[in-house]
Amino acid sequence: MLMNLSRERLATVKNPSLQEYGQIYLKIADSFNEWVNQTGLVFDKDISEETSTILQRLQTKGALFRNEGKSIYVNQISPACVACQKGVGSVSLFISLICHRDCYFCFNKNQDNYEQFSKQKRNYRQELDTLHHNGGKLVHLGLTGGEPLLHKAETVDFFQHAKAKFPRVYTRLYTSGDLADEDVLKELQETHLDEIRFSIKVDDPQILQQDIFQTIALAKDYIPNVMVEMPVIPGTFDTMKDLLLKLDSIGIFGINLLEFCFPFNNAEIFKKNEFKVKNPPYRVLYDYWYAGGLPISRSELECLQLLEFILDQKLTLGAQYCSLENKHTAQIYQQNHDQRVSKTLYFSIRDYFYKSAKVFGADIPKVLKVFKKLHNTNYVMNENYQFLEFHVEKIKDLTKLDIEIGISYNVMEKRGDGSYLRELRIDVTSPKDFDLKLDL
Repeated sequence: MLMNLSRERLATVKNPSLQEYGQIYLKIADSFNEWVNQTGLVFDKDISEETSTILQRLQTKGALFRNEGKSIYVNQISPACVACQKGVGSVSLFISLICHRDCYFCFNKNQDNYEQFSKQKRNYRQELDTLHHNGGKLVHLGLTGGEPLLHKAETVDFFQHAKAKFPRVYTRLYTSGDLADEDVLKELQETHLDEIRFSIKVDDPQILQQDIFQTIALAKDYIPNVMVEMPVIPGTFDTMKDLLLKLDSIGIFGINLLEFCFPFNNAEIFKKNEFKVKNPPYRVLYDYWYAGGLPISRSELECLQLLEFILDQKLTLGAQYCSLENKHTAQIYQQNHDQRVSKTLYFSIRDYFYKSAKVFGADIPKVLKVFKKLHNTNYVMNENYQFLEFHVEKIKDLTKLDIEIGISYNVMEKRGDGSYLRELRIDVTSPKDFDLKLDL
């Protein structure tokens, strides 16, 4: 069993050196919380108990849990979503970031070179050629935006070129659907497009929503897998139930219910709607490159309730709750997988962080005494912070000791002068409470 080194938990820690070390992470958390407060948004209360209750019901009713519960689905799930967990062989590109919509929750403005590509197009052919030339095994390829169908000819050419270079690649297109018509759907069918994902805006006028439903129904005649992908905005549960019923009657493959996020802009709209930040927002605090921002409280809860609604109503469409944490795992996997690291580190197959054990101050001699008897020399001493770091598998050798052990979470970062391991979090356990399989 691991315990988060929160302010309350740190106050109960007996080891002074561990207490002092833990203050580092409390200060980081305080700085982050202050930054959130400066946006004008506030944290919601912790609703984890309410969430846990519905998670238990979903398990009982047969929902399928993936990626340590960061992704939960019913009926079926797109193979592209499965590949997204690690991001290996999966690439998403865009022609441009130009879009005719201006959704207040869109995170495109956070992307690198947004100003450039909101005015001009990328050389997508060259990018595909480079991927092919480098011999990468491309299994899943998505085209996103902006709005790709603002460039219909290029969109069709993108998928034609992709299939020419990678004949077996599973392709998907993301679109608002506003510009999708029968002609372009026919052309996309000829490129052997595998999947199309429409977004629906619940605050659109009814007439616009009817148009998109008609387009979605039309797409079924041309594209094998038709999906909807949209964030679930807190307070829209009843609207979303009606939407699910309509989509199920159309007979689409499925829907991705995304966790709604604050994209670091348009704070006034979020405040006006009284949206609050999920508490805690991240399990492991980090500068994630996915531009989704901060998860908004109660979006997750309504996503889970919608999954339960699908099960209770025995709807046939597939539905996945895709949490922000689910999107983050691909980044951590790609940064950490197959890296050359110290033998004291353990690569967790549950969340892809590198982890190690640490004992502090007066507990170090006790552990060294045990290691000496067992001829274990795989450890590192840190004089600056007064800790001994070793592999988590060695915790089992310390069960006779009444000590506190820190479990360190780490990620590999590439910087200008090389790669460096960065510690992000410390949990606390004891030799008697720790279980390698359950905890890591």
